[in-house]
Amino acid sequence: MHRFLVITEPGTRNYSAYAPDLPGCIATNKTLEDVKSNMREAINMHLQGTMEDNDPIPSSSSLAEYMDIPSPTSAA
Repeated sequence: MHRFLVITEPGTRNYSAYAPDLPGCIATNKTLEDVKSNMREAINMHLQGTMEDNDPIPSSSSLAEYMDIPSPTSAA
């Protein structure tokens, strides 16, 4: 089993997702549930192509974190 970070972002009319450790591996759809499903398919296709090309499957190295940043107290 492989595990990859997937970033999902809302757009004006849809959602988009990408995996930073798999360049070019992206998905879009109208609902969050559907974009997640599409992204799973996209990752599977990406890994299948990687294996067919006899390339190594990349290790997941991306990290994600929310950071609490205090609001500025005055305009500069």
